[in-house]
Amino acid sequence: MNTDHQKPAGGPLDGVLVVDLSSVVVGPVCSLTLADYGAEVIKIEAPAGDLMRQLGGGSRNPGMSGKFIHFNRNKKSVCLDLKNPDGIAALLRLLKKADVFVTNNRMGALKKLGLDWDSLNALNPQLIYAQILAFSRGGPYYNRPAYDTVIQSSGGVAGCFEKSSGEPRFVPMVMTDHITGLVTAQAIGFALYRRTKTNVGELIEVPMFETTAAFVLREHLCSMTFDPPIGPIGDARVLDKNNRPARTADGYVSISPNTDVQAFAFFDAIGRPELKTDPLFCNVAVRTKNSEAYYQLRSTSLINKTSAEWIAIFEERDIPCMRYNSIEDLLVDPHLEEVGFIKKNQHPTEGNILELGLTNRFSGGQREEHYPAPRLGEHTFSVLRQFGLTEDEITAGVQSNALQG
Repeated sequence: MNTDHQKPAGGPLDGVLVVDLSSVVVGPVCSLTLADYGAEVIKIEAPAGDLMRQLGGGSRNPGMSGKFIHFNRNKKSVCLDLKNPDGIAALLRLLKKADVFVTNNRMGALKKLGLDWDSLNALNPQLIYAQILAFSRGGPYYNRPAYDTVIQSSGGVAGCFEKSSGEPRFVPMVMTDHITGLVTAQAIGFALYRRTKTNVGELIEVPMFETTAAFVLREHLCSMTFDPPIGPIGDARVLDKNNRPARTADGYVSISPNTDVQAFAFFDAIGRPELKTDPLFCNVAVRTKNSEAYYQLRSTSLINKTSAEWIAIFEERDIPCMRYNSIEDLLVDPHLEEVGFIKKNQHPTEGNILELGLTNRFSGGQREEHYPAPRLGEHTFSVLRQFGLTEDEITAGVQSNALQG
């Protein structure tokens, strides 16, 4: 592991050097996870910069969108033109010392640049090479381009909405990018652990399509798990159209009385104790079988009291419940405020910003100091000097437009 050129940041990945040749969301989520838990992440950007610099909503300054800021904190930006031999040479200088290489570029493009697994494994036999693919190799979809919505559609996520509401739709966030990015970070952690025993690197391939299909099918294969099937595909309880926050007199709450104890307490709370012996609701098995009726009951029984009143009633009876939060509500949620999850910080070029805290805690220590998301090429020259490029090499790279900062 790399330990000779940066003061430890804290966290379980202290001393791990990651070279990140990825963009938009899926790769940056992976490298963000590694960075937040202590790794040094060097983000390689083309002269045009990561597309998310422009796509991620409004910005005060060009190339520094809010979404980019959240996905790229704790990273250093090195701007290289990889179509230029000087840019490739500089990148290889970093990769020779790196612990991890993350990319969501297609293999054909990487091979042309000499950045394929075989080439980099020869350069650095200890390198963990993590490639995020749209579709895994060996199938007819391999090497097709894709974004999150393409994968939501092909991977069954939109199909879950069709089962529920009759119309295929997308989750209104780049869910499959987030999931695949997190799965890739997890796989890198496993590979780093194995390397402590083998002292050799390895190739990791994480396909978005199969990763998403696995999430959907684990949830909804259900009765079609058996051969022959013993029922239709899909968990009817989860897919029911009434499986949603319940309306109250002044808003919504979410409730989930699943066990018999919780369900019977719920029936008492809504003034329907007779339902404890109702053949539709008297135990878990029949409530599952009659989930449509159970959800309908839950969605129509709370309109006569406010959300706060119902939450007090349900909390007293130990029934799982929570207030409904709009996206805006999250910014003032009392729990998030109390634990300090959302903080106001000062970005050196973007002024006052909101920053999100870490969601996991490690008793052995973690990264407490966050570095702001970088401007394009902000660290090009300082990083290359750290990795041994001479002033003459840097000057030549600038003159050829291979290095920009």
